Amino acid sequence: MSTEQNGTSPLSLKEMAVSFLQLVASGNIREAYERYISPDFRHHNPYFRGDRDSLMQAMEENEVQSPDKMLEVKQAIQEKDTVVVYSHIRQNPDDLGAAVVHIFRFHDNQIVELWDVGQAIPEDSPNENGMF
Repeated sequence: MSTEQNGTSPLSLKEMAVSFLQLVASGNIREAYERYISPDFRHHNPYFRGDRDSLMQAMEENEVQSPDKMLEVKQAIQEKDTVVVYSHIRQNPDDLGAAVVHIFRFHDNQIVELWDVGQAIPEDSPNENGMF
């Protein structure tokens, strides 16, 4: 068992959430799950069943479809057992991508619950501040 899984992790919950997302985006989905996801994990993505394996399979299918996916974390905030990560995710270098918020709930240094919401980045926006 790694130190990250036995409750003595040198990483903060915020660092674990970011590491999980970076591993997933780089195609290391199984490793991300082994390191950070609790066996009791549940999620709230409305497009898949709410269990651990369904989301992992969807992530693996997305990796096959988008092997050049890029994740740029813009902001991460931790409060107690909850971490919020705001990111720019692109499926390929030519994709404008989406602004995505992942909300993680941790228990015993493992992710036990996940919410995610996203908004496509429009080609033209009147907002001079942009999405980030």
